[in-house]
Formats: sequence, C-alpha cells, structure tokens
Amino acid sequence: MDFVAIDFETATGARDSACSVALVEVRAGRIADSYYTLIRPPENCYNALNIGIHGITEEETEDAPDFSGVWAELERRLEGKLVIAHNAHFDMGVLRACLVRYALDWPSFAYCDTVAIARRVWPELPNHKLHTVADHLHLKFRHHDALEDAKACAAIPLRASEDEAGETFRSFARRVGVRIVSFA
Repeated sequence: MDFVAIDFETATGARDSACSVALVEVRAGRIADSYYTLIRPPENCYNALNIGIHGITEEETEDAPDFSGVWAELERRLEGKLVIAHNAHFDMGVLRACLVRYALDWPSFAYCDTVAIARRVWPELPNHKLHTVADHLHLKFRHHDALEDAKACAAIPLRASEDEAGETFRSFARRVGVRIVSFA
C-alpha cells in the first residue's frame, strides 16, 4: 500500500486557480510524509464562496509562489508514483489546467479515484462525498483544508483494504474493480 494522496483547493472554482495543494505519501500502509503549500492564483482573484469554503484569503496568498514556483517540488513527489484523489476528475483537472497555464512539463504517474473505491466498498452510503465517507469511517478532519482532505483521502483505501494484510494498492484496486489510469 504505497501511494500519494493529493488535494487541491481553488480560489475561484476555475481549474487553473489553485490556491493550495497538499500531498500525503503513504508507504507500507502508513503516512510517511506530507507536503502543503499555499499558491498565489492567477490575477490573485478570489471569490467569496471559495473563501468561505476553504478559509484561505487573497491576503494569505499574496506572498505565496505561483504554481510554477511550487511545481519542482510537486513534480519530484509525484513522478513515477501512484496518486489518488477523492474526486480525481477535479484534482487532475486542476493539475492539468495549471500545467497548461504555466507551460510546464507533465509528470508521469498513474492515478485513481477514491470516490470509485468508496462506491465499491461501501455501496450502502447515501453518497460518496469525502465528508460522508469520512463520517462513515469515523475520521475527524477539517473538510476543504487541502492537507486534512489529503489525509482523509489516504485513509479511505487503507481502511477499505485493512482485512488484506500486505496487499498492494494495484491488487486492491483490481479486487474491488477500480481503474488506475495514466496521467496524460
């Protein structure tokens, strides 16, 4: 069970407006390392709804690096890894949009979605949003905080596979019927 969990928060809801990102690295089924940073979004334009949701203000990101300034560290932590996100469609979309905006090279990694895992493993839940799954697993965390969300996201496959000691993420994904795809 080695993988990296990722979560982005955005300033405007636009995919290229990342204002924070967190990565949580899991090795041998345990959280081994984490990385969190604020990001100055393009044109520093915030919308009140997102400020209310994730609690990061324009003033807080004023001196933060833009996405290109954090990319070397993110790339180093993602390259060649298996990456999971709760809503991979959103988070991988943010990553793609930021890479395009700043004309950066794309890393090589595979990814999958913990929503799909939760649907397969806990089909009885009324929905498979992160806070619903986290409540089901009795995880206490601050939703819409990138680092807290990444930690909760990492806990989902770990909890879902805890009956199979020593299982790899790839064999677990195969067993529950969840696709792992290449980032491209």
